[in-house]
Amino acid sequence: MPDPRRRTFGPVVLLGLASAGLAALAGNRAWAQGHGQAADRLSGMPLADEAGKVPAAGALALVVLACWGVVLVTRGRVRRAVAALGVLASAGVLVTVVTGWSSSVDSLRHDLSEVGTVGSVDHTVWFWLAAAAALVSLLATALAVRWAPGWPEMGSRYDAPTGTPAGSTAGPETPADPAEQSSLDLWKAMDEGRDPTAGPTTHPPE
Repeated sequence: MPDPRRRTFGPVVLLGLASAGLAALAGNRAWAQGHGQAADRLSGMPLADEAGKVPAAGALALVVLACWGVVLVTRGRVRRAVAALGVLASAGVLVTVVTGWSSSVDSLRHDLSEVGTVGSVDHTVWFWLAAAAALVSLLATALAVRWAPGWPEMGSRYDAPTGTPAGSTAGPETPADPAEQSSLDLWKAMDEGRDPTAGPTTHPPE
């Protein structure tokens, strides 16, 4: 009877990839915004592009995305270990969101004070999207750790090639075809500076 956990593979992976991608996108957007004259004045300053942002969230979300990529192409304990790493990275995104609640607003207020103005500051929709994505990502990676042993795995044909072809056993080296041997002898002779068309060299008896 097939393992019932196999059916969870597609939905969990898609959920994990979507949430990690959204977290990466939201993590690179401003989580706080100013209103009124304060926002207008800040928009013309060089620091406007970084105002209210928390770059650590986007960086950790990219780690989660990388973990999902590795989960798709690995098997066994390695797959489960990488999924556990994804849990830690997702937890890091969630911690960044929690701390970003105040840090993003405080950072923007500091930037506004630098340009000599104080105005109303609140959170953007990107903050809430990052929070939701972090929670879903943490759930998906935790489910991956739990259910990964029952998920389908890539076949061995996708593994790195080894010295022995698949389906064959180690044994005496099979001699090459005579025609191939002849061609190899010609190239070897030319490489050594000998004339391959000349007959064999005979040495007089001593």
